[in-house]
Amino acid sequence: MTQSADIHLIQRIIPHRYPFLLVDRVEDIEGHDSARGIKNVTFNEPHFQGHFPGAPIMPGVTIIEAMAQTAAVMVGVDMDLADKNFLVYFMAIDSAKFRRKVIPGDRLEMHITTKRGGGKVWKFHGRAEVEGELACEAEFTAMMELPK
Repeated sequence: MTQSADIHLIQRIIPHRYPFLLVDRVEDIEGHDSARGIKNVTFNEPHFQGHFPGAPIMPGVTIIEAMAQTAAVMVGVDMDLADKNFLVYFMAIDSAKFRRKVIPGDRLEMHITTKRGGGKVWKFHGRAEVEGELACEAEFTAMMELPK
């Protein structure tokens, strides 16, 4: 059975808040195997003030962070971690490739699959797309600090 997480559940799972909460919804959650995150990119986000004036482009690192937040929500939903002070820390980002600009008005979809998980250290593969076109792809490793 697939599950989903709206913004209210997302905020109960991960500690990120404005301006660093970078996922609006997570859908198609298949346990801790895969999920699809959605980020509606808007012009009023603070990074667009300086990246770049007159030609706003979502920074690549924030796209990867949005993928990581999607992965954390996926794991949090699967492991019922809402309201349990769940924390996640980047350990590595590998093979990051950027293929398309992400600009205000875009609907960024992050497709996440788990490559290794179940303990403290998890590895994921993420693809971020706009209208089916690849914007970013990366593998990332994170340490999950699960509640005791």
